[in-house]
Amino acid sequence: MEKIFRNIERRGFYRIFMSDLEFNSYNWCHHLLKYPIFDFMDFPVTFQIFGHTILAHPVLETIGIFIGMRYYFYLKRKSKEKLSFNISAAVLIGATAGALLGSKLIGNLENPYVFFNDFDFKRFWTNNTIVGGLAFGLIGVEWAKKIVGHKESTGDLIVFPLILAMIIGRIGCFLTGIHEETYGIPTDFILGMHLGDEYLRHPVALYEITFLIVLWIILKIIQDKKIYPSGFVFQIFMLSYFSFRFMLDFIKPKIEIVGNLGTIQITCLCIIFYYFLKLRKINSLTSPENITS
Repeated sequence: MEKIFRNIERRGFYRIFMSDLEFNSYNWCHHLLKYPIFDFMDFPVTFQIFGHTILAHPVLETIGIFIGMRYYFYLKRKSKEKLSFNISAAVLIGATAGALLGSKLIGNLENPYVFFNDFDFKRFWTNNTIVGGLAFGLIGVEWAKKIVGHKESTGDLIVFPLILAMIIGRIGCFLTGIHEETYGIPTDFILGMHLGDEYLRHPVALYEITFLIVLWIILKIIQDKKIYPSGFVFQIFMLSYFSFRFMLDFIKPKIEIVGNLGTIQITCLCIIFYYFLKLRKINSLTSPENITS
C-alpha cells in the first residue's frame, strides 16, 4: 500500500506530504479525503480563442445554450402537439425577453447597494443569474400567452433541453473557480475543494450538476408514465429547482437582504409559493384538467 501511495503522490494526483505516518487504512482514507482529486487543476480554466484568453464559463454557457436549443427543436419536431406560428413566436419572444431582463436584474440585485449607488451599464449587462432568467422567463411566457389567447401548457417540452443547457453551463461555472461568484463558502466538509484560493470551498456547481442529473431521471420517469396533466413536468421542475437553489444559497457568499436571505433566495421563495398554489389546484395526479405552465 505504501508503494501505491507514493506512486500516486509522485504522479501529482494528490498533494499529500508525508511525515512519520503509519500506513493503515485510517490514514489512507484520511489523506484521500483531505486532499481532493481536483487539487491538481489550476483555476480559473481558460481557452485561447483568436488570440484572446476567455474564461471557460462564457464558452460553455454559449455551448450549453446552443445544444439546448438544438435539443428543443428536435423534441418539438417529434412532438404530437403542434403550435401555430403566432403562438410559437409569442412564447419564444416572451421567454427570451423575460429571461434576458430577469437574469440581469436579479443578478445585479444580489448586491443592491452597488447597483443603486454605483450603477455601471457594463457590469449590469455582464452580471446575470439563471434564477432570474427562469423566474422572469416564466412571467414573459404567461404574458405572451395571454396576449395571443393561448391557455394550454407550453412548458413540458422545454424542461429537458433546459436541464441539459444548465448542466453544461454549470461545468463552466465550476471551471471558473472563484473568478466569478459561482463558488461556495469555505468548509471543512470532505467534499471541500480548492477553487483558486487558499480555502477549501463547497463546489456548489458540482452539487447542482448532480442535482440536475437526478432531477432529469425523476422527471423522465414521471413523463413516461403519461398519466399526469399537461404542464405537470414543468411545474415539478420549477418547484424542485427553486427549492434546491433556495437551500444551496445558504452555502454561497451573498449579501443578506431580509434576515439571512439574499436576493436569489427571496426570488426562489416567490416562485415556490406560486407553484405551491398552482399544484394545490390539482385534485389528483391523474386529473385531466388543463394546467398552464
